[in-house]
Amino acid sequence: MTRKSRRMYIIVVAFALLASATALVLTAFEDNLVYFYSPSDLKTKQVTIGRSLRLGGLVEEGTFVKLGDGLNIQFSITDGAESIPVSYKGILPDLFREGQGVITEGSLNEKGEFIAHEVLAKHDENYMPAEVIEALKASGEWRGDEEGQATE
Repeated sequence: MTRKSRRMYIIVVAFALLASATALVLTAFEDNLVYFYSPSDLKTKQVTIGRSLRLGGLVEEGTFVKLGDGLNIQFSITDGAESIPVSYKGILPDLFREGQGVITEGSLNEKGEFIAHEVLAKHDENYMPAEVIEALKASGEWRGDEEGQATE
């Protein structure tokens, strides 16, 4: 083997190893990504049943129901155009109420119902997640100021 062919062989092997490592890292990240959707997005886009995702919007007025022991809760999230029923088992945040911004994390079931395993409510009167603001603006339901009130 000449020096030139040996150098080319090392470069090809190094590139193959780098490509393999990159593919493994990207595959691992994809499994852990949690995408944000509004109710309108869930109705229009193909979402895999059982895939973990975040659903955000406003808690629809008149839909909040406690079942049984008070830990089983049902409500709907709306962006003004569409509404998605949500089931949650657990204790809700103190600031959770109808008409307020909320983000839930969970997955869709076969019936089109969102099964939440975590519910996040706004933490003060000025906070609404940026994703929820954008979804409400896109649907024409935004009632805040022009800049939005999103904070981290």
